[in-house]
Amino acid sequence: MGLVMGTFSMQSKQVSYHKDKADDDLEMTMVCHRPEGLDQLEAQTNFSKRELQVLYRGFKNECPSGVVNEDTFKQIYSQFFPHGDASTYAHYLFNAFDTGHTGSIKFEDFVTALSILLRGSVTEKLQWTFNLYDINRDGYINKEEMTDIVRAIYDMMGKYTYPVLKNDAPKQHVDAFFQKMDKNRDGVVTLDEFIFSCQEDENIMRSLQLFENVI
Repeated sequence: MGLVMGTFSMQSKQVSYHKDKADDDLEMTMVCHRPEGLDQLEAQTNFSKRELQVLYRGFKNECPSGVVNEDTFKQIYSQFFPHGDASTYAHYLFNAFDTGHTGSIKFEDFVTALSILLRGSVTEKLQWTFNLYDINRDGYINKEEMTDIVRAIYDMMGKYTYPVLKNDAPKQHVDAFFQKMDKNRDGVVTLDEFIFSCQEDENIMRSLQLFENVI
């Protein structure tokens, strides 16, 4: 969960609340996509207007056009993992943010997902994570999907992954995941199984709370 949320949360803390009129005018001329109004986004998310303003400024600093395509998203995300290859995991993460399947992430997409990850209920956070792992979006997590996710995470962590990984480490990780999550042993994990198993795990529950006060 922490890897999912690390992308923009660190950047958001560096954003200033103040900008002068020249900045406003410049942004108006550069914007290709105008986000929904603050009132509407405030009603749809768990962020205040002030927080949304901070997040928007950070978003625009990285994406002056107001939208992020996948290549740009990968470039931004890779900055946080310089010793590994984050491109595959960033691809899966991009698809989770791009809920409309448009090939780009608007500010509304970004802030809606961030609201869930930082301020959502336990069930909302787990459902979002399940959707990230459910690569083909068929409502189940199968072993092939989980193997792809695990390999992508190992690639992203690079040489700093600890302990030193053996060739069969991804398989062992996936087998352990299904041993824990696949309650009826049918070879796939449903959303209900995923949520139930995660709620039984104290470590997972603690990890869901790590970023609640990031902003």
